Amino acid sequence: MGEASMLNKAVERSFWVAAPGRGEIRAAPVHAPGPDDVVVETVRSAISRGTEALVFMGHVPESQYSAMRCPFQDGDFPAPVKYGYASAGVVQDSGARVFCLYPHQDRYVAPAASVITIPDDVSDDRAVLAANMETAVNAMWDSGPRIGDRIAVVGGGVVGCMVAALCGRLPGARVQLVDVNPNRAAVAAALNVGFAAPKDATGSADIVFHASGVSAGLTTALGLAGFEAPIIEMSWYGDRAVSAPLGEAFHAKRLSIRASQVGAVAASRRSRRTRRDRLTFAMGLLRDPMFDCLITGRSAFEDLPETMASLVSDPGDTLCHVVTYS
Repeated sequence: MGEASMLNKAVERSFWVAAPGRGEIRAAPVHAPGPDDVVVETVRSAISRGTEALVFMGHVPESQYSAMRCPFQDGDFPAPVKYGYASAGVVQDSGARVFCLYPHQDRYVAPAASVITIPDDVSDDRAVLAANMETAVNAMWDSGPRIGDRIAVVGGGVVGCMVAALCGRLPGARVQLVDVNPNRAAVAAALNVGFAAPKDATGSADIVFHASGVSAGLTTALGLAGFEAPIIEMSWYGDRAVSAPLGEAFHAKRLSIRASQVGAVAASRRSRRTRRDRLTFAMGLLRDPMFDCLITGRSAFEDLPETMASLVSDPGDTLCHVVTYS
């Protein structure tokens, strides 16, 4: 029996949001690969908790249904939909370790051009952080921090922590991760940056990155920005209304709020970098083992319906939750 016939008889299992607030594992035949495709056996995937929580609960605004589609999404918002974009696996024929912006699925066929190689010195766990790292890289390109800058990052989720860590590598930069959760202090220390609760954070920042996903965080970000400083808004609120104090000192300080979103390469690099270039670069940054501190939990693929519901209802101190495949 040929490889194509064997694949047509094989089964792939994937995680679907069956209805807002309810997930399930579905099985389907694996389609045969074309000449430019690869077959990937998944080893790890990661839950991008902020965006996936909004998708899981059906909070994607109808106006954003097209913009929020991920590369290999099946189904449509609000549900049923197969969603996700952080998958690490092994190519069936070659044994090469690869990353793909693919949903949670144990086996899949994808264009070879859509996967990137995982370096030997990047673990499977760390590799699934690549999509979040790509978002952090794009925010850096959007904002252009400089040596010696005073930088505040409000929101100590995975992306906020990554931005803080990257900014911390700038010579002479003073970087402060700001979060309401005091347990993020240990994460900040592991990433070699400062930490403060919102009430204790240092103001007059040259750049403020906001990644908390809540209005209170945006208020904090506006308060920490120095004269004419940009606030880089990385949070995506879904269909939730957001309030911000644009009275007070907003105009007197001549502040600006600038969106940063990973769907397009930052304008400062768009003419010289492709999305693949950006993702490959992001993966290379994960050679640094300090990012292991962002992996805070793991569970089996078969448990994803219960795991996703639990993380949405009570995330606790979760940063990156890794999904393992047998």
